Amino acid sequence: MRILVADRLSAHAIEVLEAAGHAVLEQPALGGEALVAALAEAQPQVLIVRSTRVPAEAMDAAPSLELIVRAGAGYDTIDLEAASGRGIFVANCPGKNADAVAELTMGLLLALDRRLPDNVAEARAGRWNKAAFSRADGLKGRTLGIVGLGHIGQAVARRAQAFGMSVLAWSRSLTEAAAAERGVRRASDPLEVAARADAVTLHVAATPETKHLANRAFFEAMREGALFVNTTRASVVDEAALAWAVEHRGLRVALDVMEGEPAAKEGPFAHPLAGHPNVYFTHHIGASTRQAQEAIAAEAARVVTTYADTGHVPNAVNMATQTPATHLLTVRHLDRVGVLAAVLDEMRLAGWNVQEMENLVFDGAKAACARIRFDGTPGEAVVQRIQAHPDVLAVTLLAL
Repeated sequence: MRILVADRLSAHAIEVLEAAGHAVLEQPALGGEALVAALAEAQPQVLIVRSTRVPAEAMDAAPSLELIVRAGAGYDTIDLEAASGRGIFVANCPGKNADAVAELTMGLLLALDRRLPDNVAEARAGRWNKAAFSRADGLKGRTLGIVGLGHIGQAVARRAQAFGMSVLAWSRSLTEAAAAERGVRRASDPLEVAARADAVTLHVAATPETKHLANRAFFEAMREGALFVNTTRASVVDEAALAWAVEHRGLRVALDVMEGEPAAKEGPFAHPLAGHPNVYFTHHIGASTRQAQEAIAAEAARVVTTYADTGHVPNAVNMATQTPATHLLTVRHLDRVGVLAAVLDEMRLAGWNVQEMENLVFDGAKAACARIRFDGTPGEAVVQRIQAHPDVLAVTLLAL
C-alpha cells in the first residue's frame, strides 16, 4: 500500500511499515494546501497524521484514500463526517499517550500549588522572595476531581492517589462498582465534581456533547481559589467563562490546550489570559515524550499493517454503532457460486438496502449461513422467491 506520513513518525515505525512491503512517503511538514497537493500527487491508500488537520477537500484530492490514522488519541482534527461519507476509515491510537499526559497533569497541579514557574522567573530575574512562595497548600489530603475516567483519567487517578489525594471522578460510563475497583468516589455529574473538588482536571474527548462542558455553571460551582487543569482539548472549556472564574473566583489555572493555539511548531503566541499571574500555559506538549511518541507510532503502524493484512481496522472511530437496519434476513444455503448474488439481486429489486452482512461457512464448506440486516419494507413474495432458489435451504425474516 502507498502510505503518506504527514507528520513526524518514529524511524522504527517507518521501518516496520517498509518491512511489511508498503511504500512510505514521509512529508512531515504538510498542512493546508500543501497537504491537498501532496495527496493529489501521491494518491495514497493510507494517510498518517498527528496534529495536521484533514478537511474534506484533502480527502477529495485523493480518491484512492481508504484509511486515515491519527497518531494520537484525539481525532477532532479530522473531518469524520466527510470521511464517513466517502467510505474512508478513520482510526486513532488510544491509551498510548496516557502516561505522558498524566505526568504533565500532575506536573501542572504541582506547578499551580507551588507557583513553580513564578519561583523560577523571580530567581532568574535576580529577586529572592521566599516569603511570597512559602504559602502553598500542598496536595496531600486534598480532593482531585477528574472529569473523564478513560485511559488518561485513570492514569492521573493512580498518580494522585500516590500523592495522598482523594479522587472524585465522573465519566459517562463509570459505575459505582468500577469506581470502587479503582479506589475513587463516583460523582453523579460534572457539576458535582466541580463543587466538591479542591482541584479539577479534564480528560474527556472533544465531541459535540463535550463542547464547553466546563461552562459558566461549572466554574460557578468550583470552590474559591481552586486549581483547574486542562490537558485534553480547548473546545471542552468555555474560555470566556474561564476568564470570569479567574477574575472573580480566584481560580488558578494551567492550560496545555487553548483556543486559537498556533498550528505551527514555532511562532508568535497571544492569548487573552497569557499575562494573568494565575494562569500558566504549556505548548500543547501533553503527549510529547519520547516514550509516548514511540508507543503511538508503533500503534499507528499496527493499525496500518492489520488493515493491509486482514481488512479489519483496529481502533476505528467512525463506524456506526447502530445502523438503520429494520429487519434481519437469514439464508441457509449450499456453498455454491452465485447463491448470494441471486439473494442480493432479489433484495435490490425489492428496494431493500443492505446495512450489514456476514456469511458463515460450516465445516466442510458444503453449506453456509448468510445473515443480512437491511432497511426496507418486508414482503413475503420476496422471501418466497429467495426460498425457491435451488441452492437455498431455508429462509427466515425477523423484524429488529
